[in-house]
Amino acid sequence: MLKTTAKARSSVVAPQRFDVAIAGVATAVPRHRLSQEDAARRARDIFPELSGHGALFRNTGIETRYACKPPDWYDQEHGWAARTESFLEHATELLERVAREATAAAGLELGAIGAIVVNTITGLAIPSLDAKLLNRLELPASVERLPIFGLGCGGGVGGLARAARYAQAMPGANVLFLTVDLCSLCLRVNDASMAMLVAAALFGDGAAGVVLSNTQGRGPGADACGRILAVGDHFWRNTEHIMGWDIKEDGFGVVLSPELPPLLRRHLRPAVDAFLGANGMSLGEFNGFLFHPGGAKVLDTVQAVLGLSDDDLAYSRKVLRAFGNMSSPTALFALAEALKAGASGPHLLTAFGPGFSAYFVAVEL
Repeated sequence: MLKTTAKARSSVVAPQRFDVAIAGVATAVPRHRLSQEDAARRARDIFPELSGHGALFRNTGIETRYACKPPDWYDQEHGWAARTESFLEHATELLERVAREATAAAGLELGAIGAIVVNTITGLAIPSLDAKLLNRLELPASVERLPIFGLGCGGGVGGLARAARYAQAMPGANVLFLTVDLCSLCLRVNDASMAMLVAAALFGDGAAGVVLSNTQGRGPGADACGRILAVGDHFWRNTEHIMGWDIKEDGFGVVLSPELPPLLRRHLRPAVDAFLGANGMSLGEFNGFLFHPGGAKVLDTVQAVLGLSDDDLAYSRKVLRAFGNMSSPTALFALAEALKAGASGPHLLTAFGPGFSAYFVAVEL
């Protein structure tokens, strides 16, 4: 249990000026659509001993989700080999889609990409997913590759932050950030735990891509979606039990602690204030907040702790209703929704992941 006296460590240092534009954004989901009502019915059939927890599905704030496999696939047990085969097939397919669409949205050819950063938490690939993509995309043979694994739900925002630092270090270059999670493949029908039932009520599949362009000496182009203002992490000690994976014989075993909302209630505001203060910002100057929608309870906690309005988190709640929690891509779906709606001005992307950590990216849309 996290002690209130425990020290937190933040990676934020002196403010850095970013010459990095958000040039293109794309999102994608697989084709199998699942209503929350159907998900609840299937969970009752798979875990009859937990059938008394139906309210869990009704209180998530989710209406629909998407999965990479047909519904009946999830009724059976699957080992590492079957899960990995499915992960590689569908992850590379979705990543190729968002890579092409994000690059096209940026008005670029794939040959103009100087580096590619690829994040995931729901499957393993060696060679890594970025290497496999080079056989499907017209990327330069000289493209620099950075695979990321382990940031969990925070990987979309945390990975974007790392891609932004990469872009800042490459004058004139374009960096392609991709993230994919196929959470449905991690369902284990022989695990009748509350953590697995919560996961079955929350998680879906999806992918997102963002093209970042170094604008040093020229400024962002008129067609840019926005620009990076600041990035940062915040880590809380002795919190590994809050979220993550246990390695089981037949796949990943989900770790989700009920201590998460209390942790956020006690410790989120100081972490946000530390990040903003280190970068000369304040909460009141943001036009919107693009928080990772981990679930209705998480968003409710964030809203109360930071004193936000319903409108402040409207994009996050919209994504939660339509797609569920897709782990790392979900916050970038909120970014895409904000851009689609014509949002402008400073916005704060925030997500949480194993460690336990918070990841921040401040952007000007």
